[in-house]
Amino acid sequence: MTRPGIPGAQRVDHVALTVADLDAATAFAVDVLGGEVVYRLPPLARSDDWMSEHLDVPPRATAEIALIRLGPTTNLELFQYTVAGQATTPPRRHDPGHQHLGFLVADVAEAAAAVHRLSGLTPQGPVQAAGGRSPLAGACRARFRTPWGLAFELQSPPPGAPDPAARHRPDGPWTNRDGAPPGPPPITGLRGVDHIGYTVADLDEALAVFADVLGGELLHRAAETDPDGPVEVATLRMGPTDNVELRTFAGTDRAVPPPRNCDVGGRHLAVHVRDVDAAARHLAARPGFTVLGAPETIDDGPIAGDRWVYVRSPIGLHVEVVRMPDGALPYERTTAARRAPAGALSWTDR
Repeated sequence: MTRPGIPGAQRVDHVALTVADLDAATAFAVDVLGGEVVYRLPPLARSDDWMSEHLDVPPRATAEIALIRLGPTTNLELFQYTVAGQATTPPRRHDPGHQHLGFLVADVAEAAAAVHRLSGLTPQGPVQAAGGRSPLAGACRARFRTPWGLAFELQSPPPGAPDPAARHRPDGPWTNRDGAPPGPPPITGLRGVDHIGYTVADLDEALAVFADVLGGELLHRAAETDPDGPVEVATLRMGPTDNVELRTFAGTDRAVPPPRNCDVGGRHLAVHVRDVDAAARHLAARPGFTVLGAPETIDDGPIAGDRWVYVRSPIGLHVEVVRMPDGALPYERTTAARRAPAGALSWTDR
């Protein structure tokens, strides 16, 4: 038997989010989260049906894109779309399609105070300790949402560190990276992106996608207590550097459609692979997966040589398979900024 997963997968390449204001999002990612702008692409628009066929958005949509390096291992791709009929209110936390980022910090109260000082944001409710049978029981969390659409939480390790053996954590500190790192993050004790979180309509169906098709390793699945009501949570290790947290709330309305890529709150998850065409053929053969168009290679601009394709999954999340070319990308000639690379990593490296 062969293991589940995408052939030639190396690591999660990036997590993507559509925002209401790309300038505000970029400034927040840098000034508050201590990120680094790697590149910002020229506006993308087409007069034919290319946007619909490849990005699953209306054909006359215009997209602006920026890539932000967050900590030692995470690439955050931010989109701003201009399109008629765009939904400007992102999904609520208990709605299918909601996405958040979880940041690991040493002290949640101290980090939350730093977020407020830097941005004026206050937590959505008091700092909470995780309950239930989760390995993270007792770990503290504070939740935030920015005006432009990013939901994120600050999370401390559970009491009695070292952490439970079932949980993998990002290697810190925040500035532990290749190349010339920026200074320490503005938020004291910030270590890394702990997880990418998704609210899903059906946890079993989502696990079938993330574990059976994408090759995630299930770390735990348990019921938790939550201010928004009973919730079932599953956490998976996705490759060598990333965790995905799936949540289904008791009050989740399964009839609520997830946001489109062009809506505020739209999202996709990208996996770096050794062969985009082989990965696309593999996913196209899985029930409920649809490859959008054919793989394409970017011919010019800051990331010339990038080969990619989007795939629609049966849970409404788009998965991108991507391969950056070996050697330097064009943007690297004019800046010391670097995206977190796949290098020689394999999906099962730990």
